[in-house]
Amino acid sequence: MTTFAITPPAIPSLAIAGSSERFPLRRVFCVGRNYAAHAREMGNDPDREPPFFFTKPADAVVPAAGTLPYPPATRDMHHEIEMVVALGKGGANVAAADALSLVWGYGVGIDLTRRDLQAVAKEMSRPWDVAKGFDASAPCSELHPVAQVGHPSGARIWLEVNGTVKQDGNLDEMIWPVADVIAHLSRYVTLMPGDLIFTGTPSGVGPLSPGDRVRGGLDGVTGFQLEVGPAPAA
Repeated sequence: MTTFAITPPAIPSLAIAGSSERFPLRRVFCVGRNYAAHAREMGNDPDREPPFFFTKPADAVVPAAGTLPYPPATRDMHHEIEMVVALGKGGANVAAADALSLVWGYGVGIDLTRRDLQAVAKEMSRPWDVAKGFDASAPCSELHPVAQVGHPSGARIWLEVNGTVKQDGNLDEMIWPVADVIAHLSRYVTLMPGDLIFTGTPSGVGPLSPGDRVRGGLDGVTGFQLEVGPAPAA
């Protein structure tokens, strides 16, 4: 039996719809600029770019419910609504034709970004970690197994702030569909059960402020609502 020098941290996990069981989280991968309109609004050419990835800590995943803490060290936190893929199987160099067999289920979440810190990192050619991987930077809905919802396609994905729709897209607009995302990612790392993939965001990303009421969803799968908490004291 392994003896640890300190008490091991709890295993991060997400709720499963209609079940008392929870889905354990291993790693969180995010796909950058996977919708053409979003790539253009960020000043990039979607026709020339293969998928690229960044990561968030597993414990940055929190329920997309209740009050979301506003992070420190920023005045410009942005929302990016995304379909979330939960893997129940692993593999390396997975063929796109086999990739969906790795998927356990789906949810919807927000890739939160401290945009001001990201802008500084880009300008100085530094990593994005503090801009993307901060505490509670990946609020996510409960997960729905493939057996319940199938593999979503052609579904609306949307987010509204204070009753106004800010992002409104469709999964058909993804440059790289889920199977291709998994296949590409598996060339770089050996995927494992418990890995989450945030699959990219449609256009319309923008700021969230303390007190904002946020709703979002992936039609036919799930949705969420939350409120942004107060900014921390300086």
